[in-house]
Amino acid sequence: MRRPGGALAEHIQQLWFYDGYVKPHARERLLPDGSMELVINLSEDETRVWNRRDLSRYDRLEGAALIGPQSGYFVIDTAEQRTVMGVHFRPGGAFPFLPLPADELHGQHVSLSDLWGSFAREVRERLLATEDVAARFDLLEGALMSQMNPMGRHPAVRFALREFDAKTGRRVADVTEAAGLSARRFIELFRREVGMPPKTYCRVRRFQRTVRRAAIGGPLDWRGEALASGYFDQAHLIHDFQAIAGISPGTWAELRTEHFNHVPLK
Repeated sequence: MRRPGGALAEHIQQLWFYDGYVKPHARERLLPDGSMELVINLSEDETRVWNRRDLSRYDRLEGAALIGPQSGYFVIDTAEQRTVMGVHFRPGGAFPFLPLPADELHGQHVSLSDLWGSFAREVRERLLATEDVAARFDLLEGALMSQMNPMGRHPAVRFALREFDAKTGRRVADVTEAAGLSARRFIELFRREVGMPPKTYCRVRRFQRTVRRAAIGGPLDWRGEALASGYFDQAHLIHDFQAIAGISPGTWAELRTEHFNHVPLK
């Protein structure tokens, strides 16, 4: 893992690399956190994402793919990912690297070449030709820098993301007013850069607060977790778990691993 510095640090949380890591299950649910992920498969020439409503079907993407902002879980193929590296963007962080508004990618998974053209395939080929992990990170950082729009984020969106994540239960209306924008303009900017409306983003992040707190381990007091994460009551937490993760909090707790957003599919 590497945390980039310089101009990339504001937009990217980490670059990551796995090699030879074989999971005991072939597929798993991946839970959303409000951000995007760039995944580069270095062991196969495709990346597979399963249709969560029909697990007999899956989308075939090229070896380098972008997972757009999600507000619900999706299913990935773990058996194919023996050697894989990627980029975990901060919420809204992928926007400077995209040739289109982020909300056009909401709920989508696309081949990186659809966004970067032949350069995406060139980057993957150069990564395959490089064996040293540090050199691979350097190469990927260089590719990202070459694609980054220097305009960056709108100050109001940067402010809103900071407010939503720093203060549990922060109201969208209050943040909009503090940003000095009309509600319509604020929602338009937020969707364009983050990929979803601010209310949807806050719902996903509230769900994530619960998951992260519960991932620590030990006995779980779901009523207490609900209140601490900003839910009105336990019933609202259960409803969001079913809507976002597709399973109950209890089922998630039974299946949780150290990678709490990756849930083995049974």
